[in-house]
Amino acid sequence: MAELVYRPVIGFAKTLFKVWDLKIDCKGSENIPRSGGAVLVSNHISYLDFVFNGLAALPQKRLVRFMAKESVFRHKVSGPLMRGMKHIPVDRGQGNAAYAHALDSLRSGEIVGVFPEATISQSFTLKSFKSGAARLAQEAGVPLVPMAVWGTQRLWTKGHPRNFGRSHLPVAIRVGEMIEASRDQYAGAITRRLRERVQDLLEAAQRAYPGHPKGTDDSWWLPAHLGGTAPTQEELRAAEAG
Repeated sequence: MAELVYRPVIGFAKTLFKVWDLKIDCKGSENIPRSGGAVLVSNHISYLDFVFNGLAALPQKRLVRFMAKESVFRHKVSGPLMRGMKHIPVDRGQGNAAYAHALDSLRSGEIVGVFPEATISQSFTLKSFKSGAARLAQEAGVPLVPMAVWGTQRLWTKGHPRNFGRSHLPVAIRVGEMIEASRDQYAGAITRRLRERVQDLLEAAQRAYPGHPKGTDDSWWLPAHLGGTAPTQEELRAAEAG
């Protein structure tokens, strides 16, 4: 029954991509397993990241069940869609329920999508990773699949207006080889290795990305270390503290 909702949503998303004339460059989809459970782990720079993460799984004929904040499920439009697609609500005050839900999904052979940074990175660089993805993979006995997206922040991200016109924007997606999450390792050690792999994929996506700022006013989407004007993580922390 869930796929009666999921597949039309995929079709609608693909239509939007054509209308917006996005230039999507996706490599590594073959690293997503064709069957069985897996934890798909990505960086998080846009409200639309989950859409592009899910797009990367389609060549393998897989649908991803994403863990998302519970408020999205209460929205009158997105709520029924999220529930219909079997995504997993996360109430940060009651995280155990979401963890158990994700574990059941993995054990039943689903792919679960996780953003281990928890929130959008406004610096467009990797923040620290929470260990939940590694612990889920360990307990369910499934692999981790690292991936990175780049360019999605130019469509819709925190603190900036949406760009849903015919923008011709490029989007780069890179999926890496699976990482085994054996139970005899510390979840922290697996998480560090996972973050390093996502960082490598992010840098690969950035190197391949054909888009460049049109001027100083358009450099907001580039992190400071690449010559852009996005705030650094240190600046963001200082602003929150102040």
